[in-house]
Amino acid sequence: MHRILLAFALAAFCGLSFSTLSLAQYPAKPIRFIVGFPPGGSADPTTRILGQALSDQMGQPVIVDNRPGADSALAAEQMTRIAPDGYTIMFASNSAMTAAVALRKTPAYDPLKDFTPISLVGRATVIMYVHPSVPAKTLKEFVEHARANPGKLAYGTGNPLSILYNVQLMSATGIDMLHVPYKGEGPLNPDLLAGRVQSSFLSTLSALSNAKEGKLRPLAVLLEKRSPLAPDVPTIAEAGVPQVTVRQWAGVFGPPKLPRPIVERLNKELNAALKRLEVLEKLQGYGYAAEGSTPERLFEINRDDLALWKKLVAEARIPLE
Repeated sequence: MHRILLAFALAAFCGLSFSTLSLAQYPAKPIRFIVGFPPGGSADPTTRILGQALSDQMGQPVIVDNRPGADSALAAEQMTRIAPDGYTIMFASNSAMTAAVALRKTPAYDPLKDFTPISLVGRATVIMYVHPSVPAKTLKEFVEHARANPGKLAYGTGNPLSILYNVQLMSATGIDMLHVPYKGEGPLNPDLLAGRVQSSFLSTLSALSNAKEGKLRPLAVLLEKRSPLAPDVPTIAEAGVPQVTVRQWAGVFGPPKLPRPIVERLNKELNAALKRLEVLEKLQGYGYAAEGSTPERLFEINRDDLALWKKLVAEARIPLE
């Protein structure tokens, strides 16, 4: 009996020693960084910028793995089945962490239970644009024009996030507009530029370039403070509609039950990367206002955002998929 107990104790000690040693050596091999979007847009280059910074700091290659599908929900679902060893992490926006859940009758995962939050990355620069044919130079003038023409203005949406922006805008101002959905901002842009839809909330930098050329008119930015990319564009609160609180954010998550020491190491490295000037400048170039966080803060952001989405979806009676 003593020999058996001794054997169990020795096995436990060896297991503990191995685990501690493994964590001390982490990372000992390349890290895979999943992103649920194809190359192009802002998610892919943002993930690559962060991956390179982590590689520089941690001394191991960080390989970006694009897994597009279902507005990034496919990658998130796959992430729930990944081994929690710290060698696979995921860049995810609230498309996967809130929209994919709030807009489905039977979600494939629970974003609050099936992932390990690591750190916030930042907020995307989303701007409300109108076609120049709309006689409005400010958001206040746009609301007045829409009220005078109920149901005659069309707004385009390229993703679930933009639907919620408009739901809040119409609810806060009492305006009535026609919804025209698109499969992404890419197909939407030509119709907005041609005036076939009159307004849209967009995160693509090409839209900002079109605005600088006078092809679109920016009215408000969905950030807490003005963006360096468009310093003359007021925030949505400055423009008079603080009730629009939906924001596009992104963070880094691990699989469920990721060990706390690994979470703390990755959090430390990500927050250090987000303070590096060259990283900040590159992310800003892709429309991100960089902002790190604790794992707990990312969880709170996700939790509160999910509750807001569910509330807005119910109030707007948006049919669930």
